Amino acid sequence: QLQLVESGGGLVQPGGSLILSCTASVFALNYYAIGWFRQAPGKQREFVAAISWSGAGTGYADSLKGRFTISRDNAKSMGYLQMNSLKPEDTAVYYCAAGGGWSNWSSYNYGGQGTQVTVSS
Repeated sequence: QLQLVESGGGLVQPGGSLILSCTASVFALNYYAIGWFRQAPGKQREFVAAISWSGAGTGYADSLKGRFTISRDNAKSMGYLQMNSLKPEDTAVYYCAAGGGWSNWSSYNYGGQGTQVTVSS
């Protein structure tokens, strides 16, 4: 059951930045790890980044380290994904998830409907 809501996607030029947000509709995210995933057309969903419930631990897909930053604000029950130096190959639907799956989408308890990110000139 989808109980997370992503926002912040859109069209951006190569080299630009976007911040995606994730919130839960019926529960607080505070006690869950948050993960971000993406799925490009014709490709499998892939891990982007994850953050522990406290924010002390983070993990990234190797190919995205240095460009993407995951964060959270437990006071607002929000998760974020800052994306810099965007490339056309970053074009995908981006999903957030909450639970204990870390880099494994199917192991998360909750997921969202996704937000489209398109990188194009």
